Amino acid sequence: MFIQNCYEILSKYGSSLLLGVRTTLIVALTGTAFGLVLGLVVGGLRAVKLDLTASPAARFFKKLFDVAANIYITVFRGTPMMVQAVFIYYALLNVIHWDTLTAAIFVISINTGAYMAEIVRSGIQAVDLGQTEAARSLGMSNAQCMFAVVLPQAIRNAFPAIGNELIVNIKDSSVLMIISITELMFQAKSIAGSTFHFTETYFLEAMIYLLLTSIASVILNCIEKRMNRTAALTIPMSDTDPSNAPLMRTNRNQKG
Repeated sequence: MFIQNCYEILSKYGSSLLLGVRTTLIVALTGTAFGLVLGLVVGGLRAVKLDLTASPAARFFKKLFDVAANIYITVFRGTPMMVQAVFIYYALLNVIHWDTLTAAIFVISINTGAYMAEIVRSGIQAVDLGQTEAARSLGMSNAQCMFAVVLPQAIRNAFPAIGNELIVNIKDSSVLMIISITELMFQAKSIAGSTFHFTETYFLEAMIYLLLTSIASVILNCIEKRMNRTAALTIPMSDTDPSNAPLMRTNRNQKG
């Protein structure tokens, strides 16, 4: 009886479930991508340390940014995304008249950005200081050093945590049904209310979420292995250039 009801639900409402899967993936993938960009900006700027020669104005704006970034991270990491979705959606609805899909992507992006900022900052701090010293000895500025040397390694170090955020977003997008976005949870709730087969409907929904997260995990693991293999095959520019010594030492330590 249980299996028969599941089959009937899939036969009759399969298109609705696929629509929910499509919306869930759009929100999760887009929100994670935007959140990563936001996290790179916030986490990268928080990790930047000003030189002793920095002007008082630069120090003032850096301090102001750090305070604002700390407030942003504390608020969005310390409150439920469901509450954030309801507040932001209805607070801005009469101002920009947006649709629920746009609001959902915006909410999940800024929520993810708060977590990504800390992930990126931790990844940057995990990069050996010798990398920065070697880059500076070659004449690179702070910005060039950050974007050309530190950030690529920081992203590789933090990639498992970044990938985990995508998996979390696939599941947590279900709370966005509170603003009536037609994602998977919204569709399952509608189907269960129409058929009164609550157990079967939510079982199918759970299996779909499990399938989506499992596929995402496999893809992310493949990407991570490729990144690690590429990093392991990186050859130092010169074994005789003393300025490359810190870079070479760190690279060999990572390989070992």
